[in-house]
Amino acid sequence: MFDIQNYPQFILAIILFQLIPGAGTLAILNATARRGVGAGLSAVVGTLVGDAVWMIGAAIGLAAVMQANPMVFRALQYFGVAYLLWLAWGLLRAGRSELSADATQRKSNTQYAKQAALVSLTNPKVMLFFVAFFPLFLKPSAGPMTLGVMMLHVTAISFVYQALLVLLGNSVAQALKDIPQAQVWAKRLAGVALLGFALKLAANNR
Repeated sequence: MFDIQNYPQFILAIILFQLIPGAGTLAILNATARRGVGAGLSAVVGTLVGDAVWMIGAAIGLAAVMQANPMVFRALQYFGVAYLLWLAWGLLRAGRSELSADATQRKSNTQYAKQAALVSLTNPKVMLFFVAFFPLFLKPSAGPMTLGVMMLHVTAISFVYQALLVLLGNSVAQALKDIPQAQVWAKRLAGVALLGFALKLAANNR
């Protein structure tokens, strides 16, 4: 179908890729917990934009450029680690004073979209995944149109999954809304998860 070989396995692989939690998932859940469905969906859009940039980069051979300039690749990796650590620090500092501040100093949905896009763009492993992933399902006769169709599949499935994640996350956030201490610890747990992800990424990049 669409010159994509092993089409059912291709769809399954995309779904499995989405089920693996990463920094983008945490950015989406963080936005949802703080400002509801609107902010969560804005973060989803930001994540999809970042992923699209990496997919296009993989398609036009950005991987070869970055391999020819390993210092650029390494710098981008560590910039991503630093940004994730900064986000984790903000969540770990969550306290009652922050809860009251949220009411007066809330980020706009656009800011959450930009934040999620930056999280995605500073994770070059996303691009490397697509570089390794797409060739597995391309037929020898496939042309540029096939690669475009594959990108659309990834984007559509990612949107559906992440939108459902927003709705689920919002339901949990609403249930905890009247329990301030639960909100604090939920943010701190998200911070610990983000910190662990950043440290793992840094260790893998040595």
